[in-house]
This record gives sequence, C-alpha cells and structure tokens, in this order.
Amino acid sequence: MATIKDVAALAGISYTTVSHVVNKTRPVSEEVRVKVEAAIEQLDYVPSAVARSLKAKNTATIGLLVPNSLNPYFAELARGIEDYCERNGYCVILCNSDDNPDKQRSYLRVLLEKRIDGLIVASAGGDSSLAQGLAGVRTPMVIVDRGLEGVNADLVRIDHEYGAYLATRHLLELGHRDIASIGGPAHTSVARMRQAGFCRALQEAGIEVLPERMLESDFTSTGGYNAAALLLANNPPSAIFAGNDMMGIGVLRAAAERNIRVPSELSVIGFDDIQMSRYVYPALTTVGQSILQLGEMAAEVLLRRIATPERATDQRIVTPSIVMRESTAPLSGVFDQYR
Repeated sequence: MATIKDVAALAGISYTTVSHVVNKTRPVSEEVRVKVEAAIEQLDYVPSAVARSLKAKNTATIGLLVPNSLNPYFAELARGIEDYCERNGYCVILCNSDDNPDKQRSYLRVLLEKRIDGLIVASAGGDSSLAQGLAGVRTPMVIVDRGLEGVNADLVRIDHEYGAYLATRHLLELGHRDIASIGGPAHTSVARMRQAGFCRALQEAGIEVLPERMLESDFTSTGGYNAAALLLANNPPSAIFAGNDMMGIGVLRAAAERNIRVPSELSVIGFDDIQMSRYVYPALTTVGQSILQLGEMAAEVLLRRIATPERATDQRIVTPSIVMRESTAPLSGVFDQYR
C-alpha cells in the first residue's frame, strides 16, 4: 500500500506539502496541487483516516449499538440513522449485541477505543452495569427506544405507554371485551410501559385485568407464536394485543394453524409498524411510527450534541397513531359460546 512519502517521491516534493494538499491545511500552487493529485491517482494512495483524525481531533464516525439486528425494527432504525449521518458527512459503525449484556459492554468499549465522535445506544434493557458504564462516558451520546436509568443523555423514543393504550382502546371500540396481551420481557422498560398502557385502557373501560390474559414472552415472532398457542388452546380471547409487530406476526401464524380466521374470529394488533407488517396476510393493524424518521431524529439530536456539547439535555418523545390494516374487525360473537 502506497504511503504519503511514496506520493511525495513521485511528485518530487516534500511529504509535508503532500499533507497540505490532502488535508487542505495550507494553500499551495496550482502546479503543485496537480502534481500531487496525479501521483495520488497513479499510486492509488488512500490517506490515513487515523492520522487525519488525530490532527483534526475528530473521526467523523458515529457508533451505533443495537440489541438485535435481526429484528426489522432495529434494521429500519439503523437505516434512518445511517441515511442522516451519510448526508452530513459521518460514517456509522454498527454493533449488534444479540441482547447479550456482556457483548453489549464489550462493543461499547471497542467503540470508545476507536475515538468515535458520538454514540447512539438502543439498549437491550435490564442491564444495570451498562447504565453504570455509560454514566461515565464523556462521548456525546443519544439513547434511543429504551431509556436507561441513571444515564444523563439525550433520549429519543416512541411513547410506549400511550401507544399500547391506543392499541387496546382500538380493540375496545370494536366491541372486544375479552382482550389478551402478549408482552415482552418484564425486565425491559419498553415491555413495562406497553403493559401499563394496556392495563390503563382496560381499567378505564371497567374491565378486570386478568393475569391469565397477560402473557410474557420475548420480542420475536417465535415468542408471539408460542404465547398465542397457549392463549388459543382453550377459551380463546376475541382479540390479542401483541407487544410488537414481530410477535403479532407470530400470533397470525398460530391462529392460521388452528383455522382461526383473522379478523372475523380473532382480532390482532401489533406495535411498531415495521415494513414487514404491511405484507403479511392479513396485513397487521399496528400502532405506527416512522421508524426511519425516528432514526433520523436520533442522528440529528446526536450531531447537534456534538456541535454544541454544552446545551441542555434533549428528550424527544414521539406520539404514535393507529395504522389501520386488515387484522382487526368488530367483535363477531363467534366465540361467545365459550364465555
């Protein structure tokens, strides 16, 4: 690989002059600039980003830590972050922790060692040691999707409690009264807030919240499928609120295997509005947000923090709305004989 000294030798000038041309740190004559650029092209020279970052005291690089890159929600979120950063001259290093707190902490250490200019963290949740580690980080930082207690950083997230409340109210307005929920892991703040919204809607309607109608799983299609299999085995509910769209898709599969028609016999609503939810059959009614825009918002907040580190902490809470599709319908009474 060619070095800056190779370029200087070919151009017949000093390597410090080559550095001035590459980094635009001092004016040079047009003749010298042409010689340097010709030598760079001939040698296919690539300037050292590390060396430039040491001089400029920045790397134009953002770290992004996500808990599960297989989840389409985080893939779409990462795309929004990457798009915004690319338009503004930043590269993004993506690290996937697989919902593993140890891996999460390890990647955090690697990112900080690479002298990133800023960090966006979508936490796996339930990991107090990660919060402790982030509490001492001086790198500009934004927490997205799941808040971390004790971390004083900018926050961008959806209103999880209100979104679950909207989803449950939608089912109630369709006439459903026997409504079950399949939530995520209780140790995550997202699952707790969505469960709270579900309970609030039922309580406002004067409906008892039954523990057997509130199952805990994980935020995957498999988790939704397994929980739905239990709910649909005996005395099935007329409607299910799934804690995210991936679980909702699992519910649709479990219903189809049991010849339970959605939505005429069972209404299903999800949360997140991932792109996949539009193309399953029936298309999944959900609580919507623009995940790409949420990612862009997180990146925007981070770049502003990098530019003005002294400003007050920013919190952006995005209000969701119902996205009507095909998986919910008015109560038909098909299962009334079981109630």
